Amino acid sequence: MLKNMVEVDVKVKCIEDDVTQAKLSEEIGTSAPYISRLIRNNERIVNKTFLQLMEKLGYDVELTYLKREED
Repeated sequence: MLKNMVEVDVKVKCIEDDVTQAKLSEEIGTSAPYISRLIRNNERIVNKTFLQLMEKLGYDVELTYLKREED
């Protein structure tokens, strides 16, 4: 089981960093609608098979976000 609500996490991080989904998509070289679809369906962000493997091994998955320090 994925403990995080990935779609909410991405939205919150965008707000915290004052970055729109459109700007984020531009910076990684993809389209805004694609980013929107990923956020609405977190199985595309976190691989469903990976989650199933970890669950069968007896683990839940929890993502931790660490902000990188700029050089």
